[in-house]
Amino acid sequence: VQLQASGGGSVQAGASLKLSCVVSGGDFSNWGMAWFRRAPGKEREFVSAISWAGGSTNYAEAVKGRFTISRDNARDTVYLQMDNLKVEDTAVYYCAVEKTRDRATFIGRYAMDYWGKGTQVTVSS
Repeated sequence: VQLQASGGGSVQAGASLKLSCVVSGGDFSNWGMAWFRRAPGKEREFVSAISWAGGSTNYAEAVKGRFTISRDNARDTVYLQMDNLKVEDTAVYYCAVEKTRDRATFIGRYAMDYWGKGTQVTVSS
């Protein structure tokens, strides 16, 4: 299984970016997906998750109301729309798979099954 994230970049505060993550070699449409991030000097943290069919989503408090996770099972792709970006959103963003059909609330609490290599998001003031 391979995960390829893209869409990162350098933007100013208040701008938007949309991250994509294509999953190949697995049963994407039956897996939960999540985004995590690691800011400089900080531990990796959960950002958002979506259930296998997209019926439930979950967000970290820091991004609620600004980020939207979605998925296209026909394209084996999960997205993270990031609006009103803040300087503190600067991080490497990773997509990850959890081989579960649980609700999004339960995704990302424990070890994920597969990880992508990450895409850098830099937000300047």
